Amino acid sequence: MLQMEADSGRKKVPEPCAIVIFGASGDLTRRKLIPALYNLQLDGMLPPEFVVLGTGRTPLTHEEFRAQLRLGVEEHSRRPPETRAWAEFERRLFYLAGSGRDPKTYAALKTTLDTLEAELHLPGHRIFYLAVPPDAYIPTCRGLQQAGLAHPHDPSRPFCRVIVEKPIGQDLESARHINDALGQVFDESQIFRIDHYLGKETVQNLMVLRFANSIFEPVWNNKYIDHVQMTVSETNGVGTRAAYYDETGALRDMVQNHLLQLLCLVAMEPPYSLDPDVVRDARIDVLRCLRPLVGPDVTRMTVRAQYTHGKVKGEDVPGYRREAGVKPDSTTETYVALKLYVENWRWAGVPFYLRTGKALAKRASEVAVQFKDIPQILFNANPQTPQAPNVLTLRIQPEEGFSLRVISKVPGTKAQTHPVEMNFRYGDAFGGVSPEAYERLLLDVMWGDASLFMRRDAVEASWGWVQTILDGWKVEGTRWLPEYPAGTWGPVEADRLIQSDGRTWRTL
Repeated sequence: MLQMEADSGRKKVPEPCAIVIFGASGDLTRRKLIPALYNLQLDGMLPPEFVVLGTGRTPLTHEEFRAQLRLGVEEHSRRPPETRAWAEFERRLFYLAGSGRDPKTYAALKTTLDTLEAELHLPGHRIFYLAVPPDAYIPTCRGLQQAGLAHPHDPSRPFCRVIVEKPIGQDLESARHINDALGQVFDESQIFRIDHYLGKETVQNLMVLRFANSIFEPVWNNKYIDHVQMTVSETNGVGTRAAYYDETGALRDMVQNHLLQLLCLVAMEPPYSLDPDVVRDARIDVLRCLRPLVGPDVTRMTVRAQYTHGKVKGEDVPGYRREAGVKPDSTTETYVALKLYVENWRWAGVPFYLRTGKALAKRASEVAVQFKDIPQILFNANPQTPQAPNVLTLRIQPEEGFSLRVISKVPGTKAQTHPVEMNFRYGDAFGGVSPEAYERLLLDVMWGDASLFMRRDAVEASWGWVQTILDGWKVEGTRWLPEYPAGTWGPVEADRLIQSDGRTWRTL
């Protein structure tokens, strides 16, 4: 993880390969995958010869597919398409129409791949990206296997890797079922379970911040840290994803993968090397130390709610149960807040507060580490006006960077103090726009570096912890959830969750 180009063990440009995208006519390919690959080409990070073969149910010619993807790059890439660069890039883009559940599709895919690899003199390395719904993972992998396109790892043969998008299942049982099926076709070393949050610059920088700066690690424990807040807030409602979201909810959609993976990076012990499995071992140890939320703790330490009618950025947003595709009596949460504990020597007694929701007041993602108050003497002697605590804030989006709040003296003759922010912004420090998460993640798959991807045991450990909450909610049998107006920061119940400990949510 976070290996630099100077590392002797890493080549700057990966080996030539073919990337096959299932579900290539969908939004993910147009908005994220192709813009990421195009920017990698502009940066000189792709091999001189590669091919992208998209497949999907929508009938498209190669030319129509390329035109559709160019529009996607124009709308979503951090850099617009340049005439010569795009012409060079699009000659590597091809499309094959077909259903992922039809054996004929895989036979045609094999023929097409063999032909393209021969024409472009590719060595046969292949990456299969499953940009399809989770219920299509198993039939797709079996189709690849039956067509002779997928095989277990063999050093004597060209590499074969598969990328699967979250969510891996809807609960622990379904996650195990999917992992079992993937494991029947691929070795674990070939499976890359992608979580785009782990590719963001600030998230990657968490390890550097902690383990490359001597000022932080000595105080990164329960002696100095009061609590940690983690927030992922979205301004948009469920929109066109309503039918999918109503079967998922905020706990499954955001906590089980994004927030728990962030938690692992914040709370993990120092790994002894940057070897991918060493880093992933350190991350999963955090999941194994999470205190299970069972029985009364589910009610006491979790809050779930739904948004009602309100305004976000001046625009009307209908209530969740009035969205098209949502059941009128739905109890699916669009907001969740949790209090949890990592029960190990470092973090004993330190609460972690997590919150995420849709149709909130602001789009933002951050991790805030709040340090303990100083003693009530000297500059903190007046209990009526307590000194503001020191806070280290890591901003993940929309503006990547971090800040440290410290106390400074106000200029003048009085001993007056005031909190100030020491700010770091990636754009200001390094210039330009940071690479998108998918750029880093796709490149890592080509290199075979799995540091930023979830291993099977981590997926199932996170589901195992979340499952106790899902089971507890089921036992509660709540018919109507607390509500919050769209455009606000969530329900009052979430405020009470943290205020009962004498703390408050940060204002973002």
